[in-house]
Formats: sequence, C-alpha cells, structure tokens
Amino acid sequence: MVSPKGSQPANAERRLQELGIELPPPPTPFGAYVEAVQTGNLLFLSGMLPAVGHEPKFVGRLGKELDAKAGREAVRIAALNVLSATKQKLGSIDKVTCVVRLCVYLATHGDFFDQPKVADAASELFRDVFGEDKTSVRMVLGVASLPLGVPAVVEVIMEVEA
Repeated sequence: MVSPKGSQPANAERRLQELGIELPPPPTPFGAYVEAVQTGNLLFLSGMLPAVGHEPKFVGRLGKELDAKAGREAVRIAALNVLSATKQKLGSIDKVTCVVRLCVYLATHGDFFDQPKVADAASELFRDVFGEDKTSVRMVLGVASLPLGVPAVVEVIMEVEA
C-alpha cells in the first residue's frame, strides 16, 4: 500500500505497534447514532468519550474534580476510541490519508485555562500514529458539561482512501 504522497508506505498500524499501543475494543454508541460515517473520501467520527467497556473512565470537570493531567488521560482514551472506531469502519487505520479536523470539547470549571495543553494529548497521539504530515487543524472548546459527566469529547474528520 502506498500513501497518496507517492513514495512512503502506509504505516500507521506499524507505528501503533512500535509505540506499544493496543487499541481498545471499538466503542459502541450511548444513544441512537453510529460512531462513524464515510461519505466519499471523508470519514466523520462521532464525539468519542473517554469510555472503556462502555463505562466512563473519568467523570468531572477540569479545574474542579479533575486536573490537567487527568484531562490529558481522558482525551487520550477518547482519541484511542477514535482510532478503534476508524479501524472498525475501514478495516485498517493505514487507509487514513489525513486527519483533517480535530475538535476537543472539555468540561471546565472556573479559571481553568489549560485547554490547549489537555487537547494536545489527542494531537500528539494522532501525530505519533499518522505522522507529522497528516496533522490536523484543531478547535478546542471549554463547555459547562458533557454527556455522562465526562470531562472530554473528541470529534474528528479524516480523509481516507476512497
């Protein structure tokens, strides 16, 4: 398999192994929706929660019940769920040609201003897995609350092989 850039083989699956990352089982919806929809060469992923085994791993708001370190771990778990859902939908994450857009929603309280640092957990994971040349644009939003009381939701749009 050759990437759209021409000469470099697709290697995201290999990078996962090199990084010692084992993807969790694909997430299942918490409501009446699907986790991923492909249209043409775009893959839209639902907002992924920091859930393991269909249970929230973290509950609370950053700046109150949770600190930035816990927030980064929650974002990382949600980003791993993105990769797992992508693999389930496409058969291999090697089919991702670009992470187009990353949106990280963070439930925050008071004067918590480390949203970019917390969101970097997803950006860094995707960079490490897909490579610097597939890095996305990003939006980070602080909100009052998120589904099930989780501190983070990660939403992604990817370009994939058609």
